[in-house]
Amino acid sequence: MKYVGMPAGMWLLFHRSFRQKMVTVLGFSEEEAAKTERKALTKYREIIAGLPVFEKGDRFKMNIVNCAMLAAFYLNMTRKPTVAQMTEYYEKAMMIGPMRAFCRMAGRQKFTEKDMRGMETTAKLRAADRNPYSWNMEFMPYPDGSGYEARFSKCGICTLMRELGISEIVPAMCHLDYAMSEASGVSDFVRDHTLASGGPYCDCGYKKKGLTP
Repeated sequence: MKYVGMPAGMWLLFHRSFRQKMVTVLGFSEEEAAKTERKALTKYREIIAGLPVFEKGDRFKMNIVNCAMLAAFYLNMTRKPTVAQMTEYYEKAMMIGPMRAFCRMAGRQKFTEKDMRGMETTAKLRAADRNPYSWNMEFMPYPDGSGYEARFSKCGICTLMRELGISEIVPAMCHLDYAMSEASGVSDFVRDHTLASGGPYCDCGYKKKGLTP
């Protein structure tokens, strides 16, 4: 994958937040955070360069790019925070104004016919059969019409983090699903299993607001 395009854009959008939250959430000094950021950019570009080109229509490219950014910062931190600390750090670093606006915009399409067709198309693509850094997903609408589940049997984040030797922080990324769903304003996120915790699959359930038991 080339650094130009989405990867470069995502760095420009989020790198300051990742640096600042090292100070306000993780307790690093401004100097430590700035030094980590400089090293992280080099590592980020290296990780991106090692990834394959994603297929047209693969909606998960952004997920792996975000994974590369978190990994690049974590790998260059002089002390390693706990998983709980990284979970808070990643959520606060990602959920800045533009991300919240993106979530609200996506929420306006949630549960529409277009959204359902898109999920069906993604499920049929099975991109991880050809790209280990992508995802395979089943699309499972709830019979009562209250929403749907996206059930993942292969996860590109798990693959990349395992190769980088930092699988322990995958749960920090998994947790962001809750924050993004809440920011959408239209869905409650429900989950019972993750591949990262040894589960048989990752279930990402989206219930229409107000219908969660």
